[in-house]
Amino acid sequence: MSGTPAVAASGEEIGPDGVREPGGEVHGWLPGQNQTVCGLPLSRTRLRRFPHVRFDYAATDVLTEADPVGWICPRCLAASQGRRRDDKRGWVRHSPRP
Repeated sequence: MSGTPAVAASGEEIGPDGVREPGGEVHGWLPGQNQTVCGLPLSRTRLRRFPHVRFDYAATDVLTEADPVGWICPRCLAASQGRRRDDKRGWVRHSPRP
């Protein structure tokens, strides 16, 4: 995956500043593609695109009823955070199997 993912969501709300914000079910989406990071086609699932909102959620984020976002796709989270997690660990196999 190259680039920074934006948000695709099942709903939208207008924020206090008058800008569209994602709501409902949230997925990662790379602008210019017709599917989410986890592989859902945007047209068939009727997900709305939010190119101005970065998909910067974490697996430890806690959602409450007050949040417009109700669910964050765990597959999109894993795909978008895989590189960062590997870079932090710096894991390298030193003696590979024959």
